[in-house]
Amino acid sequence: MIREISKTDYPQLMKIWESSVRNTHDFLKEEDFNYYKKEIPGYFEHVTLLGFEEDGILIGFMGIAEGNLEMLFIHDDHRGKGIGKRLIQHGIHHLKVTKVDVNEQNKQAVGFYQYIGFHVLERSALDGQGKAYPILHMGL
Repeated sequence: MIREISKTDYPQLMKIWESSVRNTHDFLKEEDFNYYKKEIPGYFEHVTLLGFEEDGILIGFMGIAEGNLEMLFIHDDHRGKGIGKRLIQHGIHHLKVTKVDVNEQNKQAVGFYQYIGFHVLERSALDGQGKAYPILHMGL
């Protein structure tokens, strides 16, 4: 079930984020992982957050702002089961998502978004925080 996120869900979102990033962002330096872990909760206030709940437990979420998918994370125990696809399709059909930025080094994510129908529009050598993690700007 897809539902809106409340502030009381933030601790669970962080568990999902950590599980997902630890298992998909093997290129991330530990110091940068810790930096983003501190920063991520601040981003929650600036996006529309929706979560995917199974048996009463949040196992995935996405954040959207102005048609851009800002974040999509699925707990590693539940990846590969179509949850990300269901979330992004909900975002496309109900929240007008047409763009996503993705780490170029996260090959699984790049492939996933290409499978959904996104294509690379441009590339930035640095991420939004000025760190050397190239970003692919993708659109439908």
